[in-house]
Amino acid sequence: MKHRIAAVFVLSLAVGLVLAFRLHGYVARSYMDEARLQAETTLRLAVSALDGHLKRYEALPALTADDEIIEVLIRDPGNETLMLAANQYLKAVNALLKSSDIYVMTMDGETVAASNYDSAVSFVGENFSYRPYFQEAARGEQSRFFAVGTTSAKRGYYFSSPIVMDGKILGVIVFKVDLDTIEASWTGGDDRIFVSDPEGIIFMTGSDEWRFAAILPLTSDRIARTEASRRYADVKLHELPLTYGTFAGHETMLISNASQRGSGSEREYLFVSQAMPMAGWTVNVLMDTASVRWQAQTTMAAVFLAICLAGLALAIVLQRRARLKERMLLQAEAQNELERRVAERTADLARVNSRIEDEIAERRLTEQRLRQTQADLVQAGKLAGLGQMSAALSHELNQPLAAAKTYAETAGLLIERDRIDEAGDNLRRISALIDRMASISKHLRNFARKPNEKLGAVSVEDVIRDTIDIVSARLKAADASLEISVEPSLPPVMAGAIRLQQVLVNIVTNAADAVEGLKDRRIDVTASGVGEKVLIVIRDRGPGVAAAIRERIFDPFFTTKGVGKGLGLGLSISYNIVKDFGGSLSVTDHPEGGAVFTIELDQADGALMEAAE
Repeated sequence: MKHRIAAVFVLSLAVGLVLAFRLHGYVARSYMDEARLQAETTLRLAVSALDGHLKRYEALPALTADDEIIEVLIRDPGNETLMLAANQYLKAVNALLKSSDIYVMTMDGETVAASNYDSAVSFVGENFSYRPYFQEAARGEQSRFFAVGTTSAKRGYYFSSPIVMDGKILGVIVFKVDLDTIEASWTGGDDRIFVSDPEGIIFMTGSDEWRFAAILPLTSDRIARTEASRRYADVKLHELPLTYGTFAGHETMLISNASQRGSGSEREYLFVSQAMPMAGWTVNVLMDTASVRWQAQTTMAAVFLAICLAGLALAIVLQRRARLKERMLLQAEAQNELERRVAERTADLARVNSRIEDEIAERRLTEQRLRQTQADLVQAGKLAGLGQMSAALSHELNQPLAAAKTYAETAGLLIERDRIDEAGDNLRRISALIDRMASISKHLRNFARKPNEKLGAVSVEDVIRDTIDIVSARLKAADASLEISVEPSLPPVMAGAIRLQQVLVNIVTNAADAVEGLKDRRIDVTASGVGEKVLIVIRDRGPGVAAAIRERIFDPFFTTKGVGKGLGLGLSISYNIVKDFGGSLSVTDHPEGGAVFTIELDQADGALMEAAE
């Protein structure tokens, strides 16, 4: 009997070894696939961070080139007064935009103004005609280039644009952007991230020993192209000691220290890459495979152990079958033990189910809080708008209060003189003023209170009328006129009255801000039906919305107003409110000047009651 049990156990060991060996490749591939997904996620985040950082500055050179002081200087680059004014202007813009440097060059590559004019490494007087970004901009192109500064010895990304006047290129303006902040965020992580140029040279990495190393052979052609543009100034380039291999069906990269190459000190990495064509870069993420190998080996050990335990269990079963009569009592005890374990497992499952229910309840509570937060944000936008109009609204209420006080005092004198009819007339005027203040208070109270989530049929004409009562004070303060045109018999729309009123208040208030101080201060509001839709169009005669910011105007906290004049929430909240209605909010520029905001809403069933707000 003992020999039989030993044979079964040895057979289990052999089967376990064979299965573990055959499963090792599959398990390793599974873990490597998972590791690759993690690396690709890290890669997408790194590319998104780089791309978002660069896009902040992409349109700025062309916009700055149109500034009057730059155009005047480029026409008379030798004028020291203009140079000083341009230097100070570029320094202020550089501080505001948090870029590295901004400078202006004439067509011969000579720098005539720079934001660092008063520093020890001033660019003024330097000639950068050898840089590709200058040569491309001088040909009328928008250029981008990464390099180490020959004057400042600092790495940066360059955006350049031609300075065009009367159809002729007179100079080049350059923005240099610092990428050290993004690079610093890559230090200390489990993954290694680096960015290489078209020649395979690493110029951004969280590892100091890899910076300015090449992952491709430094051939004479690559070195010549790099030196021609002086991309890395006087930095000494070197090849990264690496070899390529494979593990579990994935390509790997083995990297060692230059002084220890061949000594077995190499580290193996799974690598993924993504090109950034606009920047001319390749972003790479390396993940150490040591943990993957350890997980695969641990899994194989667990499989082997499980098979061995299964073989041992089989041997025990055979032994028990042979001694069935002798172990009837033990079987009964084993049955009891089994039932106890089932009860424990059932209890464990019950606890797991309870935790799952708790998590579901917590997620529902989180969703409820999120909806409440969104509602609070809408409410904050309305209260912020009321706060900005508070001065005008105060005047709107103080004026009838002062008039009522005057009428009351006059009425008292008239009564003393027995002029009852005239005193009664004064009292009627006081009553009218009180009605006027009550109407304003009612609209403000309705506007300020939180709406519920119900939608229904809403009269556009009534909403516009209530909106006028709220924004009239702001319009008076801006000396703006509001012209209303509502199509007769306009069908109701599917919306919420208070929230739709908030959208109109936000847009009309912005329009008043846009036309304030201008010659033409008219604001048009039209409402008309188009098919199954209703369009509400608000047009002002202001400066309009530049194409460069039109795609971002509905982003939260984005504002073109000065500090303290807006939170950047009004249009974002308005956009989401209209979207909740199932409609759309868009902005364009009118051919004759000014911005045009269009609200498109679905017509509502005429049998529906107005939405309860």
